Amino acid sequence: MMSDDEIRQDLAQLKDIVAEHKAPGMPLAVHSEVIDGYELEVFSNIPANLSQLYALGLQAPDRDFLVYDEERYSFADTLKMTRQLGRVLITQYGIAKGDRIAICARNSPEWCIAYMAATSIGAIAVPMNSWWQGPELEYGLRDSGCKIIFCDVARRQQIDAYLKPLELSPVLIKPETTSNEPEFYALLDGVDPLSDTEIEALAVAADDDASIMYTSGSTGEPKGVLATHRSILSSIYTWKFVKDINEVLRPELREDNPEFPPAILSNVPLFHVTGSHAQFLACFPIQRKFVMMYKWDPDVALEMIEQERISVFHGVPTMAWELMHAEKFADTDLRSLRSVQSGGAPRPPEHLNLIIQKFPRKALPGLGYGLTETNAIGAIITGQFYEARPQSTGRPSPPVTQIKIANAAGEALAAEEIGEICIKGPSIMKGYWNKPEATAEVLRDGWFHTGDIGKLDALGFLIILDRAKDIVIRGGENIGCAEVEYAISEHPEVAEASVYGIPDTRLGEIPVASVMLKKGASVTEAEIQDFLTTRIAAFKIPAHVFFQSAQLPRLATGKIAKKELRQDAIAQLADA
Repeated sequence: MMSDDEIRQDLAQLKDIVAEHKAPGMPLAVHSEVIDGYELEVFSNIPANLSQLYALGLQAPDRDFLVYDEERYSFADTLKMTRQLGRVLITQYGIAKGDRIAICARNSPEWCIAYMAATSIGAIAVPMNSWWQGPELEYGLRDSGCKIIFCDVARRQQIDAYLKPLELSPVLIKPETTSNEPEFYALLDGVDPLSDTEIEALAVAADDDASIMYTSGSTGEPKGVLATHRSILSSIYTWKFVKDINEVLRPELREDNPEFPPAILSNVPLFHVTGSHAQFLACFPIQRKFVMMYKWDPDVALEMIEQERISVFHGVPTMAWELMHAEKFADTDLRSLRSVQSGGAPRPPEHLNLIIQKFPRKALPGLGYGLTETNAIGAIITGQFYEARPQSTGRPSPPVTQIKIANAAGEALAAEEIGEICIKGPSIMKGYWNKPEATAEVLRDGWFHTGDIGKLDALGFLIILDRAKDIVIRGGENIGCAEVEYAISEHPEVAEASVYGIPDTRLGEIPVASVMLKKGASVTEAEIQDFLTTRIAAFKIPAHVFFQSAQLPRLATGKIAKKELRQDAIAQLADA
């Protein structure tokens, strides 16, 4: 393990490498620009919009790109279908710049092509959480004002009652039977793809709106995070910058003639920034194969790593833990792996130790910290830095991202002082869709206030200590406690409810509820859980429910004492 002096030496070298790589004239050079009234460092030479990003795939046109079961599409195939669908959206559906297009389905090539087509023509892609139930989907579709929804059969059934009131046109993905509604690939039959000239004429600019992704927060309703082409592209090229400078700092990582082409396993939903940005969109600059799983299964994942020669395994920490504990792990050929990355939730130090022990040494462990509002960018840590600082989530992601620890007045605190984590840079969201007040609460003076509590140590490594926002992160899924509390409170026998997270070895955290019942009421845990199944997504349903007849404990402010409830719940489960 590296000593602090060795870390300082490497950090000094890293600083010089970053300065060299972002200097004028370099491929990933940066310059200052005023965006929304704030001066930011931005990349100088990256694509101006997502359509230009997609065209980079044509540097390896015949290489496999989208892989799903028996389906295989090259980069050239994918771009052709994207541009065919783009023409369909314009001519048949009348979609114009700024119109919203929903995508709600399991991961599939159709999901990717729909996202690419929407953003190529200047429309706004709205990836919907495919685990949501009907009322949740109706909220997102109504809030975003979508005109079209690309959906699979399960989601089509969920939204059936809302199509007419919302004046929403469905396009079916992988229908199981014949339907009168349009089917994805049938729409492309005989359609000429949009030409380069037609795409350029659409004049999609860097700061045009590109996507709305819904995130659970501390309030009852999810918020739509509005991202621009620039903010998404800034994330993509931040990861490429980090990869490039790591290979300079650690020359042994560089492979000029790799045995296997780059490939990543798509093992998290595309409706998250991890899936859509860090996995899917980050493939284009390096022409990386994108191999999709139908659903997460560690044994299937191991088979796919070996068969498809996966170079990057990237998911929530739970997945690496399950992979290492799978029966097939020891017998799987993992020599193609170059990194074992995670994001979306903290990784316990014991998980890191196992990765170092069980994966090939060249498969460097890594951890990233970011949010939907930052397009997944914030801090990053890999390799020996990570081994030396396992409690940290890294240093600010170079070259255009800043992090400060702020006090209540927004003033920067010194090293080792605890405060709110704030992030600044071109990857930050434009704002919350239809929520100017909520936007103003978190975007201040160009800084995004995350609601997370932490500190920067003496060497600039970020350590996350707590969350100011009332959320639970279950295996990478954000759960707004208020939303679950509202759903529980709809039960006729419930007087009040409080939802909070408790530690879980596999998932990091799980949601738990404490419920005060009305006088004379009698309800079981299973009945509450069953009651919630049609109201909220399954991952939000509390794993345990504790009942009492007395009012839930209060703080001096009158708020429910969640820390006390949490400690009691942990103790009761330990006794059980």
